Amino acid sequence: MKVRHLTSIRDLSSADVTEVFRLAADMKRSPDRYTGALAGKTLAMIFQKPSTRTRVSFEVGIYQLGGIGLHLSGNDLQLGRGETIADTARVLSRYVDAIMARTHAHQDIVELARDASVPVINGLSDLLHPCQALADYFTLLEHKQTLRGRKIAYVGDGNNMCHSLLYGANKVGMHIAVATPQGYEPKSIIMKSVQREAQQVGVQVTLTEDPGVAVEGADAVYTDVWASMGQEAEAEVRKGIFRPYQVNASLMARAKPDAVFMHCLPAHRGEEVSAEVIDGPQSIVFDQAENRLHVQKAILHFLLR
Repeated sequence: MKVRHLTSIRDLSSADVTEVFRLAADMKRSPDRYTGALAGKTLAMIFQKPSTRTRVSFEVGIYQLGGIGLHLSGNDLQLGRGETIADTARVLSRYVDAIMARTHAHQDIVELARDASVPVINGLSDLLHPCQALADYFTLLEHKQTLRGRKIAYVGDGNNMCHSLLYGANKVGMHIAVATPQGYEPKSIIMKSVQREAQQVGVQVTLTEDPGVAVEGADAVYTDVWASMGQEAEAEVRKGIFRPYQVNASLMARAKPDAVFMHCLPAHRGEEVSAEVIDGPQSIVFDQAENRLHVQKAILHFLLR
């Protein structure tokens, strides 16, 4: 039987996403029903980048399902340096039941999945952040009850978070509008594939430089940091370029009156979002953070059962 991986939301069908959400909701509502569901299973957790939410949610999640998580830092493994990624994947596959990796290069995830004989989960790469996007759409489903035909607006850097939200929109049937400064758009190869799939499923995908246009009539407004990990040297330059893209009360007013604000965290108040928005009544950022746990438990169950 072919091993299933989660390197991208594109690895899942719409039916798969629905099933993951069903599992997550049931696990959140009745966690005791799943105690021991993955008893004896072991998850290797590879971290090339620092992590709060990804590490804690996966480690707690596999424990709550009866398994164990092994934290492996870049220094522990020397991934891609002292040993090839292919050999690392093959060796770990002899020891563990699944591998979650938070890496710099997305190609590392691809190579792990190619050579592993157990499921590989993308905990974050420079290209994609599928677990976060799945938790985000699950959180929206909780708040809005239905997603198909609704609109999500993403404002800011066309980064890994933006890419995964674009892929996810097609899976859940949400229209998506992305506003970025010129030169900071999502990758064209991703936009082309997203737009091609969107035509097939009846989703509208908009790319604009005007945040007001993107947010107009949106059910959810999403942003992320202006400089991701590894881009610290660009941070000051980016602040000047992205300042018009701050999500503040006046921008939120362009969305629907009951629109929610979303952010994957960590957040920089006064930069990509004003404090009054992220700490205000429309913000659901901590619901998103909590749901990383429930959705990742569902992903583990879905891939390992």
